Order: sequence, then structure tokens, then C-alpha cells
Amino acid sequence: MTTTVIETCRVGPPPDSVAEQLVPLTFFDMTWLHFHPMLQLLFYEFPCSKQHFSESIIPKLKQSLSKTLIHFFPLSCNLIYPSSPEKMPEFRYLSGDSVSFTIAESSDDFDDLVGNRPESPVRLYNFVPKLPPIVEESDRKLFQVFAVQVTLFPGRGVGIGIATHHTVSDAPSFLAFITAWAWMSKHIEDEDEEFKSLPVFDRSVIKYPTKFDSIYWKKALKFPLQSRHPSLPTDRIRTTIEQARSLRCRFWMGEGEKARNIVD
Repeated sequence: MTTTVIETCRVGPPPDSVAEQLVPLTFFDMTWLHFHPMLQLLFYEFPCSKQHFSESIIPKLKQSLSKTLIHFFPLSCNLIYPSSPEKMPEFRYLSGDSVSFTIAESSDDFDDLVGNRPESPVRLYNFVPKLPPIVEESDRKLFQVFAVQVTLFPGRGVGIGIATHHTVSDAPSFLAFITAWAWMSKHIEDEDEEFKSLPVFDRSVIKYPTKFDSIYWKKALKFPLQSRHPSLPTDRIRTTIEQARSLRCRFWMGEGEKARNIVD
């Protein structure tokens, strides 16, 4: 089973749609500076040809992602990591900033990958991207915080893998982004439709002692900043257990004692 990269390109907000700006990190964000990125992988059962994938699906995903990044522009930012404790880390957006967008094709068994049987998770790492390497400058380091990989399983489906640095997103904000991207993709032709649940990046609404930021930043500087990627566990398996729900239903339906005996 092979996975082949067809193209790696860049996708960013449309020109002049986002003002150049800096978004400071709070101590909440700094906690995650040295952690590996979060990896998410979504599978969609969508039988399509290679031609339809390249001529219709990919352009639509790029266009809708570009529009979504207008509202989630920190995902396009570089994270500025100063060398000095006097300067604080921040997300910097400059005109033209963008995210890595990889297009791939796999001969792996789609149905096997999305099935419920026990399976090593190692295969799944073929379908998620790595964040670009850290760029070192004289007085600071810069790194990108978001990357996307779209993989075609010809005739069966599509996988969308995403790598996100934890400083720029947690689980709820990632879910908000995915919801917005899906909405943009669905309404790509509807110019009059507007997505309602937009994020807010105004740090002034967070009330806390500002000295917390410098305390956490000085602690963060004690550790070297490195490009990290989750290590691949070889001694674990993943599985989806569907019986648990049926057992809960039996409790609700008055068969609790019988079901409890099964569990015990």
C-alpha cells in the first residue's frame, strides 16, 4: 500500500481580505509552546474519479479554505518566538501568509482504514501532514502553526488530515474551524450567505494579571524550541466499540440487571 504526494502548494486568505497584525500569546497559549502538534484525520466516503477529484473537489476545498482563513487568520500566521525574555511571543500575520496544502493519493484499503476492527494506528500517519520546519533568525525563531493534507482513495473516498500547533487552537476552536470550513464549502456559490458563528481574537476580553504572561514566558525560554511530531506507537491498537451503546440502551429499557451481568 503506497501513498504518493501529488502536489504541495499554499492556500491563504484572499488578497487584501485580512489586515496585517500581531496577536499576542497569553499564558494559556504559552503552556503549549513545546508540545507536538495536534493531529486530526477525517474520512469521507465519497466515491469519485481522479479527474473529478483534481478538477472539482480540490479547487472547491482550496477556495472554501481560503475564505475560511479570512475569519480564522491566525492559522495562516507565523508564530514569532523571540530569543529574549523582554520580548513576548506573538502570532504575526503579513499579507500573503498562507498554510501548507498537500494533495496525495493512496492505494490503501479505505474500508479497512475506517473499519471498527482492532488496528495499529501507524498506517493513519500517512494521511496527516507535518508542520513546516522552524526558521531561525538572529534574534528569534518563526514557525507555521497549521497544515492540511487531502488524500484521495480512488473510487472509495477522501481523507482530510490536519496538523495544528496547540498554541493556536484547542479542541473546541478546531471544531469551530472545521464547522466553518464545511459551511463555506457547502455555500461556496452563495455570495449572499454569511457564516454566523465567527471567532474573536481580542485578547483584551481575557481578564487576568498580566504578570502571568512574563512568568510563563520565562519558564518557556528554559527549554529549546524544536520541531516536534508525535512519535509513532507500535505497541498499541485502536478500535471502535459499538456494543457499549447497546448495553446503555438496555439499562434505559429496564434490563439493567441482565446487562450488568454481561458486563461483569
